[in-house]
Amino acid sequence: MKIIIIGAGPGGYETALLAAKRGVEVVLIESGHVGGTCLNEGCIPTKAFCKNAEVIEGLKNAAEFGVSDLSYGFDFKAVAARKNAVVEQLRGGVEGLLGHKLITLVRGKASFKDAHTVTVIPSASPVIPSASPVIPSEVEGSPQDYTGDYIIIATGSVSASLPVPGADLPGVLTSKEILDLQEIPQRLCVIGGGVIGLEFASIFKSFGSEVTVLEYFKEILPRFDSDLSKRLKQSLGKRGIEICTQAQVTGIECITCHFERPQGVEKSLYKVSYTRKDKEETVEADKVLMAVGRKANVDSLNLADVGIEFTPRGIVVDDKTMQTNIPHIYAVGDINGKMMLAHAATFQGIVALDHIMGVENQIDLSVMPAAVFTSPEAASVGMTEEDCKAAGVTVKCLKSFFRANGKAVTMGETDGFCKLIVAAEPKDGSEPAYAPGRVLGCHLYGPHSSDIVQEACAMITRKATVEEFQSIIHTHPTLTEVLQSALHS
Repeated sequence: MKIIIIGAGPGGYETALLAAKRGVEVVLIESGHVGGTCLNEGCIPTKAFCKNAEVIEGLKNAAEFGVSDLSYGFDFKAVAARKNAVVEQLRGGVEGLLGHKLITLVRGKASFKDAHTVTVIPSASPVIPSASPVIPSEVEGSPQDYTGDYIIIATGSVSASLPVPGADLPGVLTSKEILDLQEIPQRLCVIGGGVIGLEFASIFKSFGSEVTVLEYFKEILPRFDSDLSKRLKQSLGKRGIEICTQAQVTGIECITCHFERPQGVEKSLYKVSYTRKDKEETVEADKVLMAVGRKANVDSLNLADVGIEFTPRGIVVDDKTMQTNIPHIYAVGDINGKMMLAHAATFQGIVALDHIMGVENQIDLSVMPAAVFTSPEAASVGMTEEDCKAAGVTVKCLKSFFRANGKAVTMGETDGFCKLIVAAEPKDGSEPAYAPGRVLGCHLYGPHSSDIVQEACAMITRKATVEEFQSIIHTHPTLTEVLQSALHS
């Protein structure tokens, strides 16, 4: 058996490694760096920035812990260098793992020739790790065909943009370009109050920028629980981040576009126009971040000619197997548009590989945790209160607050809460959709929410009830006791 995997992001390279471990020959095709968006221009570099932001915030609040008269500088070039070093270290680790004898790493852009064959146009300047086989066609620059019994598409996504005048101006950045800035913008306008936009807003506020966020919907994080969104908005506002919701961006223009010589550093001023409650408003910024989501990277795959079904959202797949309408072709990760998260891609890849090999698994892809690495953090898993209302599911909400958590108080990080969604008996006496007492969702914002949510994720996956959840002993004092407190509220 031979499997072709197109894309070496988390959904691609981790599936390749697992397949090779099981004795399957794999051809892994990647046009850029291994690790995909997550490792190179997403999760990892932004979290490196998040750590720098955390250190800065700690220094700002040092007097609270008896440390006074601090004097420190902030070298953004050193911050960027550290970020790059982290990425390069992890990328090198992935490339080393892909040196497995059953994995052939091909550098180039892939497209379908037929339902079993992929044509690869080699990268212009291939970078081939010494541990991986060298493909002659790459060196010669000629296209090469690869044939497999099964094909897994894992080409990820690209940044989306609003179709408004000025969206292509040089100072309008995506989440990729903002990671390569050489200096901190004095004023930053973030278009989009989703996960990506809020993380960069939080980071650059800590770095010293004046930050304004423009969000089209009524609340930030529109897919998260509304209580969480509202409270996080308040917390970010207290930090000085201006958040304008129900703001429809209508255009971007450069007011003073010129270059400062001799350095050649762009010193431009941008004006972002938007309507809010039928009123025209503007905000000025040195840089604009376009963070309105991502779209499936389907353009160059030649899907239509092969007959693979896809929509603007992504490739259509079976929810349980990740199969496309062509049974031996699968699509995992951002490319199918179901859940654009690195860990979703990884586990969808496992599901696809297990289906190919006839292996049963217990992965429940409907229970998918998500985190927002703002300060404070936010995290969510399972159904929201709004989801339950829309589905006609009767629930009760259990809450606790970090201000009553001993560990949070000692840390000086008491802002936040935990909200559990629990199935309840319908008031009309009808048959309940879920067993009363079953925990359906968990939503947090506060210190280390991204870590705490994992315990709730495990329990929700196992369809645990409040009573079963309560039986778990938590170490004291720990932040995870916020879950225990909510369960007993």
